[in-house]
Amino acid sequence: MRTIRIACVVSALALITAVSATPSQAQPAAPSVQAALSQEAGTLSDKFTGLARVMAGKYDWKPGQGVRSVGDVFNLIVMENGYLARTLTGATGERPAPITDPEKLQEALKTSYANLQKTIAGLSDADLKAPVKVFGKDMTKEGAIRYLFGDQHEHLGQSIAYARSNGVVPPWSK
Repeated sequence: MRTIRIACVVSALALITAVSATPSQAQPAAPSVQAALSQEAGTLSDKFTGLARVMAGKYDWKPGQGVRSVGDVFNLIVMENGYLARTLTGATGERPAPITDPEKLQEALKTSYANLQKTIAGLSDADLKAPVKVFGKDMTKEGAIRYLFGDQHEHLGQSIAYARSNGVVPPWSK
């Protein structure tokens, strides 16, 4: 009986050692910085495009004098995405003309984020650490992405407030 207990204990210890020595298959590898930032761009794209869709017909609305209209905010996001993609690649380009047609603006939002996702995915780890100047501030390319995404989250909140002020429920809140 004692031999059986010792054999069970030895077997259990061997099993514990074997399990702890092999990496766990249950924990996926952490996504790369590029993948995480690209995913964030996708989330922002879905939300802004959804708001642009449900706010069609209200693009001229603004809460007061001297404040951006609904359409102004969406056009700003398209402009920021182009600016950020050019900053990350070193390309040159001009500020796009404001878009007033709802379908064209929704498509411009989608396209600007798709281009930005492609640009981010193409950056190496060394590229992310490269210095750039954004609005007169020195930062890394990764810092520039995070800085502009932070700004876009503020504009997302602004756009949600605009929608709710017009009795429009954001599509993801339904």
